[in-house]
Amino acid sequence: MHHFDHALRLGLYEKAMPSALEWQEKILSAKELGFDFIEISIDESDEKLQRLDWSDSEIYRLRRLCEQHSLQLHSMCLSAHRRFPFGSQDPAIRAQAAIIMEKAINLAYKLGIRCIQLAGYDVYYEPQSEQTHRHFIDGMKAAAKMAERAGIMLGVEIMDTPYLNSLSKFEVLKKQIPSPLLHGLPGCRQYHRLEL
Repeated sequence: MHHFDHALRLGLYEKAMPSALEWQEKILSAKELGFDFIEISIDESDEKLQRLDWSDSEIYRLRRLCEQHSLQLHSMCLSAHRRFPFGSQDPAIRAQAAIIMEKAINLAYKLGIRCIQLAGYDVYYEPQSEQTHRHFIDGMKAAAKMAERAGIMLGVEIMDTPYLNSLSKFEVLKKQIPSPLLHGLPGCRQYHRLEL
């Protein structure tokens, strides 16, 4: 049973630990260091993307491991959309972005994850334009509907590029995607993840 007797719950980003560690070692290390949860990473690498296709037995094995050690995976850093962005001019890439989002929400739901963090980029490796912005809005509207069905919060990280580099810009974006489960998060320039 978890007790929320203090206001601040502190999580450890998975990438702050050596990648060679098995999940049990990551969980035990985070717990030993006094953290309340781990933020799992689904980045643009093939290795991390493969997690989106885990079988139910693999997913629930990890969930049971977390329950056994009383340390949950409370959040997910989903940066895979850098490689497959919602704003891409290529419809095949936009379709892949939607599939990634659907799989990530499904994985989060089964793992008991409450929040998925997304990077605030419409595109990353291609030129930004009014069209990429419109594609991004469309993709995020669909993502918000999926998240609402699962009861999972989407946190859009404020980034270091002009597209979404302030919370005021996020508020403009939010007006176009009026979901109660879509929120802005301080970005990579406003805080530093703890690196061990």
